[in-house]
Amino acid sequence: MKTPINCWRIFRRPVTNLIIPFMEKGGNLKTEKTEYPDQNKDRRILVAVDESENAKRVVLYVADFLGGLPGFRVNILNIIPKPSEDDFDAEADQEKYIEERKAKAEEMLGNYRQVLLQSGFSEEKVEVKLEVRDCPSIADFILEEQKRLGCCTLVIGRRGISKKEEFLYGSTSNRVLHSAKNCAVWVIE
Repeated sequence: MKTPINCWRIFRRPVTNLIIPFMEKGGNLKTEKTEYPDQNKDRRILVAVDESENAKRVVLYVADFLGGLPGFRVNILNIIPKPSEDDFDAEADQEKYIEERKAKAEEMLGNYRQVLLQSGFSEEKVEVKLEVRDCPSIADFILEEQKRLGCCTLVIGRRGISKKEEFLYGSTSNRVLHSAKNCAVWVIE
């Protein structure tokens, strides 16, 4: 099986027809014209954000690096972990907390979307998703979403926690970096 050559970086456009040289058994050089029909589809980029300053840098990096280039679609994902019922005296307090977090997150996601639109992405190429869910691992949900959307690149920020804290609590970016399959991972610090 021949592996496709990614000429996207060189030409800044998808290459659909390539002539690939290869050696046959016996040492004869042969060329074959190969078509890659899926190269015309937009490449999906998943940008996982939270309320931190690092998340802001992640969005600015993607805007600066890919803004205005054709062939990319960005999905911005924010996850609000559903708090335990034991953390609140009443269910109404839990609902109020979730609604406050959702309001702040929706405003933040709207701002991030505007940054990407101003950098050259078109309206239909930037999608935003806010998820409130019971998840033991945010990293696992990010990876599920990457797989579901078929994103070829996952972009996350690094919080800058110490090695001790990382050992005790774990690091979302570290887990994503080591568990991601079939995609590139950009960790922005």
